[in-house]
Amino acid sequence: MERIDLDGLELQYELRGSGDPVVLVHWGVSAEWAAPLLDAPALGGHLLLSYERAGFGRSGRAPDPVTMADHAEHCRRLMRTLGIDRAHIVGHSSSAAIALQLALDAPAAVRTLVLMDAARPAPSTAAQADFAQTFVAPAIGRYRAGDREGAVDTFLRGVFGPDYRDPLEAGLPGAFEAAVAEADAFFGQELPALQRWSFTEQEASHVTQPVLAVVGEHSAATFRERREVLLAWLPDVTPLELAGATHLLHVEQPDRLAEAMVAFFSAH
Repeated sequence: MERIDLDGLELQYELRGSGDPVVLVHWGVSAEWAAPLLDAPALGGHLLLSYERAGFGRSGRAPDPVTMADHAEHCRRLMRTLGIDRAHIVGHSSSAAIALQLALDAPAAVRTLVLMDAARPAPSTAAQADFAQTFVAPAIGRYRAGDREGAVDTFLRGVFGPDYRDPLEAGLPGAFEAAVAEADAFFGQELPALQRWSFTEQEASHVTQPVLAVVGEHSAATFRERREVLLAWLPDVTPLELAGATHLLHVEQPDRLAEAMVAFFSAH
């Protein structure tokens, strides 16, 4: 990976290939995320930009508190510095919020959006409340008690399902250990930023770029409910259910997901 200085903020990034630009914004649990999509043959005809967000991996930290708007601005500055004026933006889970915020703040930089199992917006339902009570609160409690591994495992069982370790390790070797190592970034930066982030129906009406809203066939009900909000609010949105996939959809089905993304890009 290369390292770049953005007015004092150093980010690690990788540029691969050539063609229509696609920016891959990693999830919130660690910087280990993009490899399955970077290696997908269907995306071979595109210029792929992946990077480690501020506070994650080997990138520098930004001053606290870091907001989703800050992350969106970092992405925009990185794109501009690398000569990418406009790109397809791919977000997953909490980084879907970054993709949406970028579309609001810098619409000219966003050609299309791919939102994979978006973590927000979250409706006020029993499923959302149960997820917070059963997984989020206990994970935060374990983290504050110093049990980083237990905290990460509790949260990942909530979002990925109880049997997540084998497919995660198969598709992203070392990702669990990376998440434990980056627990401070997730629990100290990402979760608070996501909880503070606001995205209203009125704001959604201003996201006029085509959106591919993806959910895994076996993803938790929380992600299905959140996608229903996006389908109702966004002006130009196409739904996609990835057969056989959980919240680890790009790890479990990278080729099929990449093929669907490229077909969506080509249509717009």
